[in-house]
Amino acid sequence: MFQDPQTVRHYQKLTDALANLWHQGHRYDGIRLYVDGYLLCLRQTKALDIPLIHRLEEEIFRYMRDPSNFELSFPHTQTEIDYH
Repeated sequence: MFQDPQTVRHYQKLTDALANLWHQGHRYDGIRLYVDGYLLCLRQTKALDIPLIHRLEEEIFRYMRDPSNFELSFPHTQTEIDYH
């Protein structure tokens, strides 16, 4: 994963934001626009070195391709728990 603390913080902020956007009803296109804007801001402000931004971008898109990150979690009812 990442060695740079700033990159780790940006990764955590982005993944938290993506999960929140998903649960608010936004879908892939909207989430992708958010990520593109976030990464563009990092590039424009030079908040991270370019190689770190590229690595962050790779990891974020890997996160987005993993469907388990966007599954809706539904609480189990007591009856479902009793049968399992």
